[in-house]
Amino acid sequence: MTATAPTPSTARVRATALLPRLTLVLAALLAAFFAAAAPASAHAALTASDPTDGAVVATAPAQITLSFSEGVAMNGDSIRVLDPRGKRVDTGELRDLCSGNLIRYGTALRPGLPDGTYTVAWQAISADSHPVSGAFTFSIGAPSETDVSLPSRTAGDGPVAVAYGIARYVAYAGFAVLVGAAAFILLCWRRGAAQRPMQRLVVRAWVALTVATLVMLLLRNPYTGSGNFADAFDLSGLKAVLETKSGASLVSRLLLLGAAALFITVLFGSYARRHTSAGTDGTDDKGGTDGTDGTDASVASEEDAKGESDLVFGLGIGGTVVAGGIAATWALSEHASTGIQPALAMPVDILHLLAVAVWLGGLTALLVALHKVPGIERTAIRRFSTVAFTSVVVLACTGAYQSWRQVGSWSALTGTDYGRLLLVKIGLVGLVVAIAYTSRKWTARLAGGPGESEGEGEGKDASDVSRETSPVTVTPATTAGSGAGISDSGASGTLASDPRRAAQLARQSAARRTAREKQVRDADPDRAGLRRSVLAEAGVAVVLLAVTTILTSTEPGRAAELEAGRGSTATAVPDRAVKVTLPFDTGGQNGKGSVRLQLDPGRVGANTLHVWAETPDGKPLDLPELRVSFTLEAKEIGPLPVLPERAAPGHWTASGVQLPLTGDWRIDVTVRTSDIDQTTVQKNVKIG
Repeated sequence: MTATAPTPSTARVRATALLPRLTLVLAALLAAFFAAAAPASAHAALTASDPTDGAVVATAPAQITLSFSEGVAMNGDSIRVLDPRGKRVDTGELRDLCSGNLIRYGTALRPGLPDGTYTVAWQAISADSHPVSGAFTFSIGAPSETDVSLPSRTAGDGPVAVAYGIARYVAYAGFAVLVGAAAFILLCWRRGAAQRPMQRLVVRAWVALTVATLVMLLLRNPYTGSGNFADAFDLSGLKAVLETKSGASLVSRLLLLGAAALFITVLFGSYARRHTSAGTDGTDDKGGTDGTDGTDASVASEEDAKGESDLVFGLGIGGTVVAGGIAATWALSEHASTGIQPALAMPVDILHLLAVAVWLGGLTALLVALHKVPGIERTAIRRFSTVAFTSVVVLACTGAYQSWRQVGSWSALTGTDYGRLLLVKIGLVGLVVAIAYTSRKWTARLAGGPGESEGEGEGKDASDVSRETSPVTVTPATTAGSGAGISDSGASGTLASDPRRAAQLARQSAARRTAREKQVRDADPDRAGLRRSVLAEAGVAVVLLAVTTILTSTEPGRAAELEAGRGSTATAVPDRAVKVTLPFDTGGQNGKGSVRLQLDPGRVGANTLHVWAETPDGKPLDLPELRVSFTLEAKEIGPLPVLPERAAPGHWTASGVQLPLTGDWRIDVTVRTSDIDQTTVQKNVKIG
């Protein structure tokens, strides 16, 4: 007779089928997340240009200059100037005009350019590896018709950017699982090195990271350039990529992945064999079954223990170096490598990435072990609880520093895309930590099992396995080779003559054993509760990793506020009036509106000032009082008051407004809408 394991209940079958379905749902949500994500806003941004966008200059400038918020990489084709017919009129020579903290590049124009509207198209690579691009127009003499249309596509946008972003996400996920699962095996569950599900998890993570890195290397040229997939195989473009910081980091990552492959070979080779052979013959490591005495066996056991300790030490050191090196390929080429304090930010970023990987990757390994391996020890779960807690502490400390460095102010935390994404990430981390607290409660209940103390190590593996799993009871005649409990020699002879039938029965027997093991495993309520909480943690971690990936390609809040602040300064163009519009709100009834100022010709010396006040719907607003003043703070000049005269309802004018020096002048406009309601608004303009 063959003892047949009971069929698992329908509820458990549905629970088992839920995991792959949940994985597909999370993958679909992730794809939608990337599809709905806005184009990447890179670190560097154009803060000024000469001439400015839309400017009309009296004579042709000798060169075009562009200023950026942070360092960029450019070449001779990065700045192109096109005449009204679309012909290129720049010399193609890039001029490096950087000085101190000023990041400025330019290109010379050919002499004798006729009047008309010219188009400036530019493209660069930010210091944090993200592409930036843009275009604007200016006119010589007077605006004219132009056949040049401004490009609708910006660098880092389109299908190539989506594919590149997905590859970046897969790379992050592969790194986290590769490092975290390996750390889980070495720090928490050494016997896991001999388990097939753990081996497949680590190897697949290595493959995912390697393939994603290769895809990023091939797509780097079209991602930062044309946006066409065909350019991925352009050898000249690939050569240019290899000469950049981003290309060098990707190549370095591939070389380090070669070292990681050697680490995996040792981990799942000689190291795993030590745990595969131990106890498989039903004997104790310290007992002698080969005729030797206990003393010799004890000496051999001590030598084996020392050899294993040396191997674990070597794997730990080598794995840490390789993992840190792979993490450094991100730190040296993305946000941490630019901005303030890069010398401190890069090692902090490496620690941050390693902490994330040990936590989330170890969480994935624990989930796989709980779902696929029947005999994971309670001590391993308890050890991972301690490792995860340490990782979260490191993650919180390094994350706090990174948040301060990239945001810099409370207003940037709530008023920029980066700050809002960071708040979402903090919320997700808090949610994962809350779920992890539930997991720790299940871990404590599992750790309270009989016959186990805090100090027990790998020697308790056999007792743990016997306690958590129940073997399938079969008759002595039932073997894996026969696949059924047939004891008579005639039946055995029949099976021997029919190998197909024997193989079929063997598969049925294996399926029954697997079902029995899973049924016994699922019957443990503590283990099932831990598995559910860990699955919830992993689900939130998938979304958390997606937010982190998008966060790395978003302009940090500190840079965004700097760009906005610089953008508030209007630049005067020679022989063209300065025009600014300032909204106001005095707080009283009918106290909202805007004032438009025009300073003509907007240069040193005498100027004519016009001011129009309008309601929110654009109608003239006749104010009881309006005052204007000019201040040059750099030279401590002013405020110079101006009292414009009412020329018409909602229109005031003043002539002979003297501005003695060039510089950034602050214009203050005081608006009064009633006897008690008034406010002052201001804006800077650049004169000269």
